[in-house]
Amino acid sequence: MTSIVTSADTAQRSRKSIRGPAPNKWENGKAMADMTHSTTSSGPRKAEEGAFTRFLRATEIDTRLLGMIGALLIIWIGFDVYTGGLFLTPRNLWNLSVQTCEIAVLATGMVLVIVTRNIDLSVGSLLGFVAMIMGVIQAKYLPAYLGFDSSWTWVITLICGLAVGTLLGTFQGVIIAFLNVPSFIVTLGGLLAWRGLAWYVTSGQTVAPLDATFRIMGGGAEGSIGATWSWILGVLACVFIVLGIIGGRHQRKRFNFPRRPLWAEYFLAILGSALVLITIYVFNIYYWPVGIAKKYATEHNIPWPETGLDIPYGIAVPVLIAVGIGIIMTFIATRLRFGRYVFAIGGNPEAAELAGIKTRWVTVRIFALMGLLAAVAAAISTARLNAAANSQGTTYELFTIAAAVIGGTSLAGGSGTIAGAMLGALVMQSLQSGMGLANVDTPIQNVVVGVVLVIAVWLDIVYRSRAK
Repeated sequence: MTSIVTSADTAQRSRKSIRGPAPNKWENGKAMADMTHSTTSSGPRKAEEGAFTRFLRATEIDTRLLGMIGALLIIWIGFDVYTGGLFLTPRNLWNLSVQTCEIAVLATGMVLVIVTRNIDLSVGSLLGFVAMIMGVIQAKYLPAYLGFDSSWTWVITLICGLAVGTLLGTFQGVIIAFLNVPSFIVTLGGLLAWRGLAWYVTSGQTVAPLDATFRIMGGGAEGSIGATWSWILGVLACVFIVLGIIGGRHQRKRFNFPRRPLWAEYFLAILGSALVLITIYVFNIYYWPVGIAKKYATEHNIPWPETGLDIPYGIAVPVLIAVGIGIIMTFIATRLRFGRYVFAIGGNPEAAELAGIKTRWVTVRIFALMGLLAAVAAAISTARLNAAANSQGTTYELFTIAAAVIGGTSLAGGSGTIAGAMLGALVMQSLQSGMGLANVDTPIQNVVVGVVLVIAVWLDIVYRSRAK
């Protein structure tokens, strides 16, 4: 018994000698303070960061989005210098905003498609087919029952177009999700099939003219809201920007999330409001042509002054439609459960399936939504042209994919933003508009677009490799 106790004491003394003497409370506190200071202190790291990096960190501005804005400014200034000041004019900027709407609307849906590691090559042909359907309905069928200039013509036409687009998108989604046919093949078949059906509807003939109310969705003098309503919407937009920043700060405080410095909040509110008001100002200094203004003055018994009558265009209706869809799609992607499912599937499809997400039905809904957006873009395109032509939407699928990729949507899936895609659409249309003003041949324009697309994908690969 004595030997056992002696052995236990010896083992205990050995363990004490290995651990050393127990530190007192002061030493424990000092060691913990040193450890906390060394792991949480950001002084040296902040000192090593530059002022611009600290600015980006405080304002939480996405560097990729900032890079796109920089590229857009370079494109605008470069084309303006090359064309002798023709690019940065109110007329061209207003036309640029209207021309961007169709691709911007399509790009908002393409983001969700690509995020889930799919692709849709049929959006251009689907747009053309739906456009022909809407053109035939309002130009040939409805006048026989409702007469010309009926107030119901544009409503029935739009409902039919949206329904056809949604059904065709759902049809493609079901084949992809439940028959396990790759989206590339299904939508490639749709690219050929819908284009062929668009020709078959009228045997290749152009359908025109269209309903006057329907044409409002295409812009023009009648398809814009004027100066007064533009300023009202601009002020409301500024109010919503400020309220959004305040609400976001309160939410962060409520859930104990890190908050931006107050100066950063003020900066973002001022910057957002300034951009909105500058845009409204540019749109309001672009006036109706003299002929249209004279016709308007005659119809409304307005005396024609010697200096002429300046009637501002203001914001175009298709721009309002595109912005509204962008806001709705952003809400869907970031606030709804459906949006979280989309990004979960893109991040890891197997894990999403095991987590109980009905991935097949989510895929069907994504392509149904893409078909719906193609129908909206078809309505804008048809109204802007005042005609339905078989060539509508040609190559739109390429420009839409390019806009989404340039906007930061990764072809590997799992990441992308609606705002980035819409900005990418503006970049693509700016290139086309600038090259058109510079009298660049169409084949060369296609070369430039192809090069830009390849560079955008390469930059995405570089960005993702550095982020790992």
